[in-house]
Amino acid sequence: MRSILFIIASVGLYFIIFSACQRDENFITSSDARLSFSTDTLMFDTVFTTLGSATRILKVFNEAEAPIKIDEISIKGNNGSKFRINVDGISAESFQDIEIAEEDSIYIFAEVTIDPDEPLSSSPFVLEDEIIFKTNGNDQSVVLEAWGQNAIYIPSTDGANGVSLLSCDFETRVWDDPKPYVIYGVLVVDSCTLNLPAGTEIYLHGGLARGTDEEGELFLYNDGLIFISENGKLVTEGTLEEPVVIQGDRLEEPFNDVQGQWAGIRIGPGSRGNLMDHTIIKNGIIGVRVDSAANLIMTNSQIYNTASTGLLGIHAQLRVQNSLFHNNGGNCVQLEYGGRYEFDYCTLASYGVDASALKMSNALCLDLLCQDFRANPLNANFRNSIIMGSREDELDLFDRLGEAAPGSFDYTLEDCIVRVMDLPTEDLYLDFFERCAPCYNAVPNDSLFVSVEDDDYHLDTLSVAEEFARPLPNLFFDLDGVMRDATNPDAGCYEYIIQ
Repeated sequence: MRSILFIIASVGLYFIIFSACQRDENFITSSDARLSFSTDTLMFDTVFTTLGSATRILKVFNEAEAPIKIDEISIKGNNGSKFRINVDGISAESFQDIEIAEEDSIYIFAEVTIDPDEPLSSSPFVLEDEIIFKTNGNDQSVVLEAWGQNAIYIPSTDGANGVSLLSCDFETRVWDDPKPYVIYGVLVVDSCTLNLPAGTEIYLHGGLARGTDEEGELFLYNDGLIFISENGKLVTEGTLEEPVVIQGDRLEEPFNDVQGQWAGIRIGPGSRGNLMDHTIIKNGIIGVRVDSAANLIMTNSQIYNTASTGLLGIHAQLRVQNSLFHNNGGNCVQLEYGGRYEFDYCTLASYGVDASALKMSNALCLDLLCQDFRANPLNANFRNSIIMGSREDELDLFDRLGEAAPGSFDYTLEDCIVRVMDLPTEDLYLDFFERCAPCYNAVPNDSLFVSVEDDDYHLDTLSVAEEFARPLPNLFFDLDGVMRDATNPDAGCYEYIIQ
């Protein structure tokens, strides 16, 4: 009897071992094997007001006709992450050799715990991480995103990386909540005036987003954008003590001076009545772009740490006073395709980049050599301003029409500090110093700013900009609120203070 039982047990054990071996042999081993997921982003879109947790569910599919073994599932942030995962009822930091049968699936539960009162350095406005899946040498991921701070979040109805519409039947919407506003995606202001009173803080969460066109084709774009449509208007009313601040949402110390964190502000074609006073715009790709037939009045403001142009006007109308542009990866100010522009008491400082502080053109080039182009007259006037940097020519002028259209490239600079060398020798610009009069053509060893290295563009003790300007009506104070000399004011956005 024992012999029969031993034989039966041995046969049973053989079948178990054989079945297990057969199962191992049947796992998909190709590196082309792909998992499918119920979503590519798990959004924890609860706005936390107290310490709390939220859980989301992810379903992982094996759509193949054979079983698959996932070598590892883990959270990218590991111990530093605020996210946790549970795979089929087991909680751990990582999981190995997770099997999914053919045409089957498993559940993953993801959880985040947030204390919205933690400092931004440890809990920024938007927390991001990834669940990583390693299968046969092939890595896949699912994004984890959660709100991390008490703020007013402006996501679209479709979630992150979409478009939110702000419309108020041509009335005014005032964002005056004491909490910061976080724009996640693209905000379009249409048929509405968006008013940002003193002290308003706007943070934009930028990055590459995915969209589809009308034909269903996938395309990528940079989000973190404020777009003012033709029927929209942006009015910022900061003060010296409480400026309006618009910047990226990464406030950890390593990101303080990182350019290109969000796309920028774009004032669309035909938008009128846009005003910015005592406003700081920083860390974007472009600071502000003003399109054709749109206008903007900017006073007492700063645009800096941009990956590209600080202020871009394209056949637009701009009036800019007491404003500072620096640390721009492109031009500090770029005026294209003509338009009407007035700059008073401004400082354009372009150091360490291969781009001029000021670029002006009356053409919109449609090919690389600008053989095919469209043109509009340019009228620009700079008064009491500093246009300086590390290049030998900090003004880049492009008159595409030349003598064929007299008056189509009309510019003057009065009582300005500039830096040019080759520009005044070009045939088209031999009259530069007739249009730039009086101007001081600075050289690198001239005393000018306190410290370019420290981004301190106040005037140095022996600055050549001191007493170089002339009084202008109704412009009695500088960017710091210091009263200008009534007879011999200084050029640039700052008046020198005798220590």
